[in-house]
Amino acid sequence: MPSKTFVPAFQAQVGNWTYYTCLMSYAQVAREIMFAHELGGNQDLGTMIQRGVGDRTKQITDYLLTNDNRFLGAIIVAVWGGDPNYLPLEMDPDAENQAVLAGIDRNFGVLTFDGTQQFFALDGQHRLKAIKDAVKRSPDLGSEDINVIVVPHFNTPEGRRRTRRLFTNINRNAKTTSQQENIALDEDDSFAILTRRLLDDHEFIGRDKVVLVFSKVGNDGELVLAQRSINATSPVWSTIGVLYDMTKEIGFDLPCTVESSSQRAADDLLDQSYDILDKRFKDLLDACGSLRKRYLAAPSPRDVRAPKGRDGSGHPFMRPAVQIQVARVVRHILEQGTLEWDEIMKRLADLDWRMTATPFSSMWIETPDGPKQGKMASGKDHTDLLYNLLLVHIAPRTKSQITRALRSYAELMKSKYPVGQEELFSLLPMGADD
Repeated sequence: MPSKTFVPAFQAQVGNWTYYTCLMSYAQVAREIMFAHELGGNQDLGTMIQRGVGDRTKQITDYLLTNDNRFLGAIIVAVWGGDPNYLPLEMDPDAENQAVLAGIDRNFGVLTFDGTQQFFALDGQHRLKAIKDAVKRSPDLGSEDINVIVVPHFNTPEGRRRTRRLFTNINRNAKTTSQQENIALDEDDSFAILTRRLLDDHEFIGRDKVVLVFSKVGNDGELVLAQRSINATSPVWSTIGVLYDMTKEIGFDLPCTVESSSQRAADDLLDQSYDILDKRFKDLLDACGSLRKRYLAAPSPRDVRAPKGRDGSGHPFMRPAVQIQVARVVRHILEQGTLEWDEIMKRLADLDWRMTATPFSSMWIETPDGPKQGKMASGKDHTDLLYNLLLVHIAPRTKSQITRALRSYAELMKSKYPVGQEELFSLLPMGADD
């Protein structure tokens, strides 16, 4: 005979739903909560709910197994059968504590099931799968707890419609954190931590309004984190998302990256990493057309990014799309072992840092207003082209690489590349072959 199940719970009400907030151990979750496709006689619901619990559960499983600060949000489950019964409980405080405890036990009780019940996940299938896998690998995790929200499910046509509606409402209205929010909040991602420290401590990046963090700060305290692009008239140099990406690119080999783990790196490794990153950003800002010096000396950052009437003379490193490609190229060259850091900086400094100059002209479309007027072309074709042209200007490896880049420019821009093939061939290392 099935044994009864007792689950401590708070009864709650929202809309036309009565639901229960419960506490379950990971072991109990792993043992008793199933995926919808595992429930017999409910294939339609199973097909709808089981939305491809796949590879991304591995990341959550590793997080549970390796991170001492692990925490998972509530799983929402529907209960099918089991003759559920809710038994409210009341506290019986002594006279001394009666006033303090009055009302605390509101809607508190125990859910009882006769042992024939089945739970299936409406929301949190990936967390459920990760818990099941983690408990198998480390049974000690079974004693840890998670909040489970239980809603009743009735195996009737109306009951199935009601449960489907709840499922779609949950998933339609769910909102995952954005990349910008993760950068602002994540305490385990070393690059997010380093990005925030740059915003606090770096001599240039940490200045007010140099990096756009919020695109909106409302009167009632609402905050909207900045997206990746910036307006031509904006006073900022870059945005938080782009700064994070650049940090990952030029910091790919920092001490905090030695161990691949979802857990926060040790503070001493983060300190060492920041010191290296601080210098690298200073070097990069100076090598890329003395950006830092020009930004601080200008009456307005707009005069650096896009001087009025002379947009084409604007500084490319004031454009996030260019910043990303420069950082990608620096990383590629370092990983290939083609040049050392100082030599890369020297070759960057030798470039003509104007939007109409090569190789940045690959992202600049002239308008009929004149050769100094135009607009950015930041589509993938143009950013890929800039990446390849930067490589052949700084550290080309073969003649065919140069030829391909020049051909791509001619096809996309409908004109011949201003720098001749032979001039770029002269940048090849001694002994380079085709």
